[in-house]
Amino acid sequence: MVNLRHRSPTTTLQPDTRRTGFMLDPVREARRQAALEAYHVLDTRPEEAYDDIVRLAVTICATPGALISLLDHERQWFKARLGVDVEQTPRSHAICDHAIRTPDRLMVVRDTRADARFAHIDLHLAGKPMRFYAGMPLRSPDGHALGTVCVLDTVPRDLDAKQREGLEVLARQTQHLLELRRYAHQQRRLLAEREAVAQGLEEARADLQRRNEQLQHSAHHDQLTGLMNRVGLAQLRDNAEAMSRLTREPYSLMLIDVDHFKQVNDRHGHLLGDRALQAVADAVERSIRSGDVAVRYGGEEILVVLPSTRLADAAEVAERLRVRVTQAALPFALTVSIGVAAGEPGTALAEQVFDRADQALYRAKSSGRNCVVVDDTPLLG
Repeated sequence: MVNLRHRSPTTTLQPDTRRTGFMLDPVREARRQAALEAYHVLDTRPEEAYDDIVRLAVTICATPGALISLLDHERQWFKARLGVDVEQTPRSHAICDHAIRTPDRLMVVRDTRADARFAHIDLHLAGKPMRFYAGMPLRSPDGHALGTVCVLDTVPRDLDAKQREGLEVLARQTQHLLELRRYAHQQRRLLAEREAVAQGLEEARADLQRRNEQLQHSAHHDQLTGLMNRVGLAQLRDNAEAMSRLTREPYSLMLIDVDHFKQVNDRHGHLLGDRALQAVADAVERSIRSGDVAVRYGGEEILVVLPSTRLADAAEVAERLRVRVTQAALPFALTVSIGVAAGEPGTALAEQVFDRADQALYRAKSSGRNCVVVDDTPLLG
């Protein structure tokens, strides 16, 4: 914090009769204004700490009024006030604008009416015009004058040495309060920046995870139908924990084959052939549960694993699926043949159950297609 007793060079003044008789150097004034705005104090709500300063000022100096006045572009604004009704005045009516030009010294105007510089100022305390002013400038650490702590009276007078010293002390305390405000604002800004960085990192991590999941999904799923592909099936089979979940209870397999698919492509073209495969995949997904597994096993073949499902229930699912395919919104009739087989934990291997489902599918195709055939091979304990 700057020591108010330290002498600094007086601000350069130049004549200017348009306002208060002088004008500040524009470069210095721009820097002073920037220093003031760095505190983010202008137009803030009253605060007890600042109000206490003006209460102490009137007590020490025995005056009816006191202000913490800050000099903005074209106004003086009061952060704290006692005995004055207005919240701000034009800067051209501010004795404080003169006081900040000697930022290291207390300015005392014993009788404002007797000073031609201030005869135009119309500031009242309890309905009476101001006649006395004493203000100690407030300075930023780099020496810019921001405003003053000042006391006002309605009669001409002066301050004794103790009162002058007290006003200087209050100005130093006000500077401490302003510096605490700036520090708190900087900490909030830094915290907000860190939070923004952390949020950005979290969003980047989430985006990376989404992209990775998309890549994993693309690698393990068929782009046309959205069903799992052979790569995904191979990874599933290599995952002992996943296979254990699928086969720890009675389960069923379905093999689905699109009837006369080559003829669909030959007669209607590959675009409609793709639509036919998508219609079958849609019927599969609408017929099975979220925990079931559907794989595009071949060009027009689909494998469905139904965990915790016995053969009779799997047959019902297969028949529901078959009917849905026949109802697909296509410009030609579409049917599927389905073979169903069941497995029990600790008996036949999954490969053997698959072979039985494949044999059932073969019988469905041999029986005229568009039907469901359930494997009737006895399950060996």
